[in-house]
Amino acid sequence: MLNQFSRTQLLLGKEGIDRLASAKVAVFGIGGVGGYVVEALVRSGVGSFVLVDDDKVCLTNLNRQIIATRSTVGQYKTDVMRDRILDINPQAQVEVRQCFYLPENADEFDFSGYSYVVDAVDTVTAKLDIIMRAKEAGVPVISSMGAGNKLDPTKFQVADIYDTTICPLARVMRRELRKRNVKDLKVVYSTEKSIRPLEDMSISCRTNYICPPGAKHKCTERRDIPGSVAFVPSVAGLIIAGEVVKDLAGPLPVEE
Repeated sequence: MLNQFSRTQLLLGKEGIDRLASAKVAVFGIGGVGGYVVEALVRSGVGSFVLVDDDKVCLTNLNRQIIATRSTVGQYKTDVMRDRILDINPQAQVEVRQCFYLPENADEFDFSGYSYVVDAVDTVTAKLDIIMRAKEAGVPVISSMGAGNKLDPTKFQVADIYDTTICPLARVMRRELRKRNVKDLKVVYSTEKSIRPLEDMSISCRTNYICPPGAKHKCTERRDIPGSVAFVPSVAGLIIAGEVVKDLAGPLPVEE
């Protein structure tokens, strides 16, 4: 029967579509990268989501985040993403967790109940704990490395963390994962050298505070405020989604 996923089924086959429909994907971080991950996954037919983020949509998100519009500024990102998912696929199951993931609240998450875990958060502490919890539960996990301060979307690659180069975040993650005896980790990273953002206080969040009321984590708390554009984090997110879909859908139909 013709449905919204029929074009995808032509490539993945009915068994692949059925696997996606029964999958539950947890996405940690619904920002420039994570938002596009979720967007592509729901359009691919993934049937169940866990969305984890405590942030609200900010005016400065409009340049790159798929959930950010004038009408959503000030709303929780997880709420906006949930509504978007259900507008695309009303049959999808969506669990919203409005919190900043840390080791201190990790026990609130049942990683064994996930089919796949996507790490699209910014902090090393959170990334490491998400990865370790997923590994301990035997759940596939993919991690996004740095996407800020970059302008060339063609430089993204899918690789094992220990095969990465150039990316400063990947270097830190390699060191910390070795300490934890993690043997492998699929990541999406860029081989582009980071660009130093301009020091322009007239457009800096440090001197022009516009975080939505009630925002728990403010840009002014950051050591550095990275620059970003529409076409870099989105590409990273779509690449991650592609890896998740291929892994969950299983073997593709063999061409005769």
